[in-house]
Amino acid sequence: MPQGSADELAPPDRLLLGPGPCNIHPQIVRALTAPLLGYLDADFIDILDDISEMLRQLYGTKDGLAIAVSGSGMAGMEAGLSNLLEPGDTIVIGVNGFFAERMVDIASRQGATPATVQAEWGHLVDPSDVAKELAKHRKVKALAVVHAETSTGVLQPLEDLAQLARSHDALFLVDAVTSLGGSPLVFDQTGIDFCYSAGQKCIGTPPGVAPIAVSPKALRAIESRNVKPHSWYFDISLLRQYWQGATRVYHHTPPNVLLYSLREALRLLLKEGLEERWERHRRHGHALRVGLEALGLRLVVPEEHCIHHLTLVEVPDGVDDAKVRGALRREYNIEIGGGLGKFRGKVWRIGLMGYSSSPASLLFLLSALETLLPRFGFEVSPGAGVAAAGRSLVWASQ
Repeated sequence: MPQGSADELAPPDRLLLGPGPCNIHPQIVRALTAPLLGYLDADFIDILDDISEMLRQLYGTKDGLAIAVSGSGMAGMEAGLSNLLEPGDTIVIGVNGFFAERMVDIASRQGATPATVQAEWGHLVDPSDVAKELAKHRKVKALAVVHAETSTGVLQPLEDLAQLARSHDALFLVDAVTSLGGSPLVFDQTGIDFCYSAGQKCIGTPPGVAPIAVSPKALRAIESRNVKPHSWYFDISLLRQYWQGATRVYHHTPPNVLLYSLREALRLLLKEGLEERWERHRRHGHALRVGLEALGLRLVVPEEHCIHHLTLVEVPDGVDDAKVRGALRREYNIEIGGGLGKFRGKVWRIGLMGYSSSPASLLFLLSALETLLPRFGFEVSPGAGVAAAGRSLVWASQ
């Protein structure tokens, strides 16, 4: 292509109903166009302070450090494991999906020894199995688990695992990339020591910011390390000097406009109300699942163990996963996600997160599936999914 001949950027305006990112609220879009400020400008420091305070409210922590790491949710995972673990440490990891497996990989890269507690994909990690694994080791530095496993749609209860971590004097690390802002999670009350998330899911920002919360106990562990973390970029002791204190110390150039968007997203979230936000995601997720089942589709995870805002549905026998998703994009401008790892080609992952979590979104998707599925060899009762989901929404509002 000759230099300078590219057309003006004009990506399609899709309805994003996959595992993330979600669509962005118009007020958050406007925040992305605000004027740039320098990273040590006093007005920008005020924005960082606002973000920290609102993140403490979102996480439910009074004394913990709450900041946003530059990068996707994986930046949060790297920050947690690289700061808490030293060479020779043992970490017990509950593994029931793709992202828990990634925890194992990253922990081993720190020189730590990951001891895994395996569970079948689509099922919970059993606390009794975790207790048995913890008992095998003289000293365990941390216990880690994924709260909402994006690859399987399972929402893992945290309270029993937190108690096990405390009883073994281990730090409790939680991946809340998909759950924060969409499912109930209270940092202090549960007893979490390090939690990381991502802005582009239920919080509703573009990808590129990873909110984290760190307990005083975890901060003491970081401060008393024998060796520096392998990662300079994610060194909490250095990042903390930029985010806290009377005198801010430059660390790296932050993604200013993404932080603007995070501040606005947090403001909107807290204005809506955290419990109201959780309930909105639960209500819409339930209606979607009711509608999918009315079409004859099979859900991967039962209601009592599912992520409210991320539903996994089995691809029917004989139906081409990629062709259905492609038709949704081309004909309806809707994106849903395919499976990861063991679930590749076998499931669809449908997200109703943040601004994308609405009755209009889920009813439009069900209507599109009712039209498309018969074309690909799976017969449905016309209107059944939309009608069932609509009844669920009406009942929920009464």
